[in-house]
Amino acid sequence: MKPLPVQQPDREPELGARLRNHRLRVHMTIEQLATATGLTKGFISRVEREQTSPSVASLVKICRALRVDIGALFEEPPTSLVKLADAPAVDLGGAGIHERLVSAPELEKAQVLRATVEPGGEGEESLYTVDCETEILHVISGLFLLRTAGADYELEAGDTVTFSGREPHSWRNLGDVPAEVVWVLVTG
Repeated sequence: MKPLPVQQPDREPELGARLRNHRLRVHMTIEQLATATGLTKGFISRVEREQTSPSVASLVKICRALRVDIGALFEEPPTSLVKLADAPAVDLGGAGIHERLVSAPELEKAQVLRATVEPGGEGEESLYTVDCETEILHVISGLFLLRTAGADYELEAGDTVTFSGREPHSWRNLGDVPAEVVWVLVTG
């Protein structure tokens, strides 16, 4: 597995880093980009590493090959802050659970729910599915049971389980104190 790129928090990403991110999003190698633009691999590599700046003509070629608008390279990506106290309550079913949508409401491909599950709180008796491709459950505190058709997972603080959104499941707080959990629902 490749390490995740970490950007310096005290400065905005430079042009080269943004170009590299666009190239990686379209699953293109430097060699493929060089072939598509008529530029050398070395030049593209130096641009991505901020060792040289492309001319306008070279930048146009790179952006065309990556199918990205030049202006998008200079736009500030949207950032959204949701304070827990202001997060809207949601109800996906179950008893003894208080859920809040803590991700930005306009986010379409992922939703993050933070839930407090009272002792004895549980999901539906019958296993159910949620309309998403992938579910991620992370336990912040407490003891939590995830039941699936294939297995039961007893989770404690710090544990995370990832499973298909098409996997029928249910859940229960196994402890005598409230459990704090985070659900991430990923679509498309």
